[in-house]
Amino acid sequence: MTTGDCLLAVGLLSLALAGLVWCATGPVGERVVVSDGQKVLYTAPLDTFIEVDLEGPLGLTRLRIDEQGARIIGSPCPLKVCMGMGPARRDGDILACLPNQILVEVVGARAEDAPYDLLSR
Repeated sequence: MTTGDCLLAVGLLSLALAGLVWCATGPVGERVVVSDGQKVLYTAPLDTFIEVDLEGPLGLTRLRIDEQGARIIGSPCPLKVCMGMGPARRDGDILACLPNQILVEVVGARAEDAPYDLLSR
């Protein structure tokens, strides 16, 4: 390895670590919004403690909201990838059960209070 290779490796590692820190320290969300891609199925504050069944094409997907955040605890999909995603609690976190067409998104105050969808120059 040359000096340039070492500098490139250190730079990429530093960039990856900075990205992880940036993602982990994002603002905590305020609401959970569940949709099926077409319409909103359910919405609730993130500080509520509840379990709810969400109807999809394959059957019921069970969502739990508690002190750790929102997470999928039961699903009829074959691989159950959505159950392994862990809790979502930061603004912008998403849980998706693609086979059952359920999308769970955590949104914060900035997303609800902004008077615009997109800015461009």
